[in-house]
Amino acid sequence: MESAKHAGDVAVAVSKAYGAETMFTLSGGHVFPLYDGAVHEGMRILDVRHEQSAVFAAEATARLTRKPGLAVLTAGPGITNGVSGVATAHFNGSPVVVLGGRAPRSRWGSGALQEMDHPPLLDPITKLAFTSGGADSVGQDVEMAFRTAVAPHRGPVFLDFYMDHLFAPGEPHEVQTQTPSPLEPDPDDLASIARLLAEAERPVLVYGSDVWMDRAEEAARDFAETWRLPVIPNGQGRGILPAGHELLVTRARGLAFAQADLVIVVGTPLDFRLGYGWFGGKDGAPLARVVHIVDAPSQLATHVQPAAKAAGDLSVVFWGLGAACGEAGVKPDAYASWAGRLADAAAAAIAGDAELLAADSDPIHPMRVYGELGKLLDDDAVVIGDGGDFVSYAGKYVEPRRPGNWLDPGPYGCLGTGLGYSVAARLARPSSQVVLLLGDGAAGFSLMDVDTLVRHRLPVVMVCGNNGIWGLEKHPMQMLYGYDVAAELQPQCRYDQVVTALGGGGELVTKPSEIGPALRRAFNSGIPYMVNIATDPQIAYPRNTTGV
Repeated sequence: MESAKHAGDVAVAVSKAYGAETMFTLSGGHVFPLYDGAVHEGMRILDVRHEQSAVFAAEATARLTRKPGLAVLTAGPGITNGVSGVATAHFNGSPVVVLGGRAPRSRWGSGALQEMDHPPLLDPITKLAFTSGGADSVGQDVEMAFRTAVAPHRGPVFLDFYMDHLFAPGEPHEVQTQTPSPLEPDPDDLASIARLLAEAERPVLVYGSDVWMDRAEEAARDFAETWRLPVIPNGQGRGILPAGHELLVTRARGLAFAQADLVIVVGTPLDFRLGYGWFGGKDGAPLARVVHIVDAPSQLATHVQPAAKAAGDLSVVFWGLGAACGEAGVKPDAYASWAGRLADAAAAAIAGDAELLAADSDPIHPMRVYGELGKLLDDDAVVIGDGGDFVSYAGKYVEPRRPGNWLDPGPYGCLGTGLGYSVAARLARPSSQVVLLLGDGAAGFSLMDVDTLVRHRLPVVMVCGNNGIWGLEKHPMQMLYGYDVAAELQPQCRYDQVVTALGGGGELVTKPSEIGPALRRAFNSGIPYMVNIATDPQIAYPRNTTGV
């Protein structure tokens, strides 16, 4: 017998109107009316084994589909368990709405189960965190949550409901979904940037995740190709220029950032990943002038003073900047030799990789894993990184062929995102390969959610780089102190057997020649499958920054 209509139905109907298709959750009594509403409204419910995975799955959904993701968390520990996922969405600018349960209003203050005032905890890492006013306002409250999450600059919103309000009859709510009007950049700002480019001899473009999230990838590619500018992507900016593109100079990043005289950074913060906004100044070169372009004024850097800046809808920015470049007399010939030099350096670096990508060393060099994986990835493969050193190699040697097909935790650097991201990727891209690259340290955070993949029949290929250590910590401690502590894991721990025990498949690989065949078995299995690869613990990723 169908249950009576209630405020939970209203909340789900509004969520659907804003494009949410899946409710990611872990079962809890405080939010039963939201589940009932999902049944009434025909929304998919996907339940996980830890609330962090529910929020990570909602966040990855937002990043892959560019529609808002939805997570539903029960009261108290359900919400506190999801905090790392909300923080990750905050730093990534992901439009995620988290709906939470809350102890009954009628019992508030008397010590009900899991009674906690959640919004003050979530406020610092959300665009908005609030409690619904009552059953009659649930519709407008949920609409406010979604409208806020998707407005520039995108980000997570938290809304909780008193349990008795959710169970109460709810007022139907007519949703007025409106696409936010594009934020127009200041033409004078664009003219200033164009003048800087007209004067530059060694310019570089940096494309970040917000170029993809703002649906500006085509305009970004057209701008780079029209003005023949070398490009270095980061985050989900990867793939805007596909692997092999003549202007893609990721592998010449060190040279580019050391000797550039103008760096135009679009859609990403000037954070530790980009030297905090300091470029040039190497090998006798002066410091580079820096331009920061973002989708909303709130995202402009404040810790440095760029030479120029602009904020607005990024497609509009690229179109306007292109026109301004024409008026300013930008001539690609003026920096063609620099662009050619970077292209040559990138090509030389790629050629120089060949030996290690095919290395027969025993123990296995991590690069050999990527040499074998690269042969098997389709153009539309979704690659997910969750780890330290092992995934750093992926960032360097896995070059996406299409935009929107790379996921990593982003600047917050939270381990444990991988299983939730994999769940979302398989739903969002049902016909694509989904590959999760796990460090063995990261595997310990969320591997139990392989059960989620199995129960919901979501095949994912997991590749675990298993060096038996916390590589990001062990090697620096050895360098600093001559010893290390709290940095050891089990050598060749059988994470693959965990996957098998949970209903998937897997195997341990200890020889380089075994990697390719094992990966092919994983792709052909049609089930969640882990290739657990024992790699050399003595090899540290050669990084230039620790992020501090």
